[in-house]
Amino acid sequence: MKEELIIAGFGGQGVLSMGKILAYSGIMQNKEVTWMPSYGPEMRGGTANVTVIISDKRISSPILQWCDTAIVLNQQSMDKFEPIIRKGGLLLYDPNGISRHPTRKDIKIYSIAATDLANRMEMSRTFNMMVLGAYLKLKPILDKENVLQGLKKSLPERHHHLIPLNEKAIEVGKEHVKEVV
Repeated sequence: MKEELIIAGFGGQGVLSMGKILAYSGIMQNKEVTWMPSYGPEMRGGTANVTVIISDKRISSPILQWCDTAIVLNQQSMDKFEPIIRKGGLLLYDPNGISRHPTRKDIKIYSIAATDLANRMEMSRTFNMMVLGAYLKLKPILDKENVLQGLKKSLPERHHHLIPLNEKAIEVGKEHVKEVV
């Protein structure tokens, strides 16, 4: 098993956190893992993306030309990363703020209206965990207990009281992901 994944959006959307949680979860599951963030100098509002590779075998390079999965949370990321998804790969996106929806016919496309869901449920700070839940439903490569351990490891201890809320958001994401036909 080898999963090459790019998560991309605006700074402040929890893109790097999602990648870090997946990376820690892979380590907890005795997988080989790389986590390579990329972001602009802005704290919030600039673009951010992270490449995560989780594999049963040694990983030769953290740099990707193609990916198995792209999670995109803004239009710039859609434009940049939709073309590099391998044929047969997966694109997961939040339609909020997307003006040009995906057009490829050789990949699987799913959406999760996480922004709207999180706002409606008054859980806006867990938007990214809903997206993560959607991804984990589509690609169940990591065990739930390892994901929760990865979440605990990536959150500062002062925020550990939010773990049950984040766990709920992951489950909400799993319930609301939809295939785009």
